[in-house]
Amino acid sequence: MRVCVVGAGVIGLSCAIRAAEAGHSVHIVSAQPAAQSVSAVAAAMWFPYRAFPQERVLAWSMTSLRVFEALADDPESGVALRYGTELHRREKPDLWWAEQLTDLTLLGGGELSSVIAPNADVLGGLRARLPIIVMRRYLGWLEQRCADLGVVVSTAAVGSVTDVDPTADAVVLAVGMGAETLLGDRDVIPIRGQVVRLANPGLTDWLLDEDDPTQFCYVIPRFDDVVCGGTAEVGQSSLEPDMVTEAAILARARRLVPALTEAPILSRAVGLRPGRREVRLERCDDIDPNDRPVVACYGHGGAGVTMSWGCADEVAALVACCR
Repeated sequence: MRVCVVGAGVIGLSCAIRAAEAGHSVHIVSAQPAAQSVSAVAAAMWFPYRAFPQERVLAWSMTSLRVFEALADDPESGVALRYGTELHRREKPDLWWAEQLTDLTLLGGGELSSVIAPNADVLGGLRARLPIIVMRRYLGWLEQRCADLGVVVSTAAVGSVTDVDPTADAVVLAVGMGAETLLGDRDVIPIRGQVVRLANPGLTDWLLDEDDPTQFCYVIPRFDDVVCGGTAEVGQSSLEPDMVTEAAILARARRLVPALTEAPILSRAVGLRPGRREVRLERCDDIDPNDRPVVACYGHGGAGVTMSWGCADEVAALVACCR
């Protein structure tokens, strides 16, 4: 079939790849290229953050984990496997996201001295090896994979499903925040995330501290830089970096990781995560006046990269049912 994927972020590109691998002729159309999508701002590491429902999210995430583990062998992909620690400030942390991981170790507070500066509030942690993804390199890898499969990419605004490529037999809507405008989905809410990138002083291990939402912090070393974040401002849509917020991010990161104290700032960025009460991944054929089958795939919150391949596999299976 001829399949048109609307959206060129990590979800759209992954869906296009899986559809093309299944033998379909695929066309991607997006208002902006991948490099300007929210995916390009992502830190990014494999971690199912702010996405629901948990059971489906975990299944999609575990599928993606296996793909990223394989991609880590390809230096062109921008994917690397790195050890790191999630800090726990509660006696009984919720470890739903880690229940299927095999390479992990639970740590007591006294075992964290080599990970963070002394912190009386931290009761323990979880150490695991997870994929770290350098998004600009990875998005380029995805685009090249699309090109190798013959996927055609075009840049154009899409105002309605009716406007989508009239030659397409099926449509995939990987539109993120665009679902509010394109489909009138009022459940889609921006979750503003701000990051600052520092020169890497030699760090390799990632660090995540999300137990206290008001002090949400992550430190993710990539190759030449370290991404520090972050924020999760529900309903906020400003794309301008806030210097007060940046100062708070750096203070938290440097308090936990003193090695970052003198690291110079390289860049800063803001992205709007497409939040939703739950990910929408389903057939919704009644929304196209042209009676074409439509598959919706959006609302991934802060875990679009993490769920991308699992969601893409399910989208490809739903498209196959459209024959």
